[in-house]
Amino acid sequence: MRDDKRLAGTDGQTEKAGRAAKPDILIMTAVEAERDAVLRGLAGCPRAEVRLAGVGPASAAARTAAALAGGGWRLVISAGIGGGFAGAAGIGDLVLADVIAAADLGVETPDGFLPVDELGFGTSRIAADPDWSARLARRIEAAGLPLRRGPVLTVSTATGTAATAAERARRVPGAAAEAMEGFGVAAAAAAAGVPVAELRAVSNAVGPRDRAAWRIPDALAALESAFAAAKEVFESR
Repeated sequence: MRDDKRLAGTDGQTEKAGRAAKPDILIMTAVEAERDAVLRGLAGCPRAEVRLAGVGPASAAARTAAALAGGGWRLVISAGIGGGFAGAAGIGDLVLADVIAAADLGVETPDGFLPVDELGFGTSRIAADPDWSARLARRIEAAGLPLRRGPVLTVSTATGTAATAAERARRVPGAAAEAMEGFGVAAAAAAAGVPVAELRAVSNAVGPRDRAAWRIPDALAALESAFAAAKEVFESR
């Protein structure tokens, strides 16, 4: 009987270890370079799984929804590099969203742009989970990394002129960064009832398109460092 109890205890410990190792933090990046930077930062963290969302909100929503279908996820993060708005986030800075906004989801009228919210067709903004975002912010800041907080805009066409940058900043006051997948990830997370966050490393300024001024390797290095800091949050809950 003692042997039976010993074996039962061993089986229970094995089962518990298996449950503990199952990933429950889903991280979606658009492309492989972003995914690889996140994976380097996580350094084998068993609680996190990184998947490709593809480029743009439609692909991100579809692939995130498919990933969430199995259930068991505690948090979804849209992560990668992006543009920073002047005066809000500079190249190499990290931006953690408090609001994930679909900046071009609406209609043009003779009087200007109207978001879907004002048309009564849904919402163009999804709040990032405040508890998870606060925990991530504390760890990233404790690591000495430059972190900014504010709305992160999702666009289907990346900004390429100063006029468009100014218009999008006007639509979403306090806009800190721009990328192309966050709202798609957030929409899928909201539909599944899973908390969402968005973390971006700034590779370029939002505005006139100047590839020579982009600092993609620096942004990827910042993204790696951010997730090296964040993995403690994932492992502690």
